[in-house]
Amino acid sequence: MAKLRRGTQTALAEGASLRLRAAWLYYKHAMTQKDVADHLGVSRTTVIRLLAEALERGEVRIWIDEGEAGCMALAVALERHLKLDEAIVVPEARGAERTANAVGLALGKFLSESIADDMTIGVGWGRTLSASLASFRPPRRAGVKVLSLLGGTVETDIANPVEYTWRVASQLGAQCYLFPAPVFVDSRETKKRLMDACGLSRLEAVARGMDLAVVSVGDVAADSTSLASRLVGKKDLAELVARGCVGDLLCNFIKADGSSVDHPIKERVMSVGLDTLASAKHVVLACGGAARAPAILAAIRRIGCNTLVTDEAAARAILARAG
Repeated sequence: MAKLRRGTQTALAEGASLRLRAAWLYYKHAMTQKDVADHLGVSRTTVIRLLAEALERGEVRIWIDEGEAGCMALAVALERHLKLDEAIVVPEARGAERTANAVGLALGKFLSESIADDMTIGVGWGRTLSASLASFRPPRRAGVKVLSLLGGTVETDIANPVEYTWRVASQLGAQCYLFPAPVFVDSRETKKRLMDACGLSRLEAVARGMDLAVVSVGDVAADSTSLASRLVGKKDLAELVARGCVGDLLCNFIKADGSSVDHPIKERVMSVGLDTLASAKHVVLACGGAARAPAILAAIRRIGCNTLVTDEAAARAILARAG
């Protein structure tokens, strides 16, 4: 699969994060300039400029400066162990809210640099994705479609898929496809009628052509901060956990091996199917916190992952489990 290439090379050349990443791969891991360019999704000329800037700024001596070496080492380890195109690791923050904000800011910067003309982009929901809007500053793009991958909620105090999709599309000047249905309906029959008779099946068709899918994954436990957990009754939640659930993708509940939990609730969720999500040309998974490491790994096993945006705590926990 071709690596997702970023469009704003001038801005990237001036960014400390990419400059230090290039230096780390070139000096620490003895990669060639061409290999570094392929790994980062930039041109070889850009890599040469990045390395020169790192030397001029005194960032490359015997070690890589600016205190990002720990995050960089974790990112490279994640890329190798999980066979990712790219891992972006941010410093650990205390608390779920701060973690979501830190990972979200990194996600917003990544998306600002990566979205190109004529892309079809599917987006999920959650605190982390909502936090990405604070750093999402893309240029206007032509021919872009932005698609909500799941239904919304009648009432919410944190995040709503409809709002996130609309705001991403608005900043890109893109065509917007909303999912005008609740996240959960009362029965399998209601879901079928909405999909077949109300035109929602068209969303699945559009999603099959996704160039980029951007999602988060929630953990499922009694003290979980996952939004999906707040929408499910205590009885259903206890049954899901008892049946091996470790997390949710678009409110689809999955086990550690990535398979779906056998529970009636899976027939009532209004979302694009996980198999369709896995068919996207480039999957971005953004999620942090050590507690979500099992959910992150399960999500990768189910839908794959090209770019992982996470924090130090989750990265260490993932590597401990993967290793």
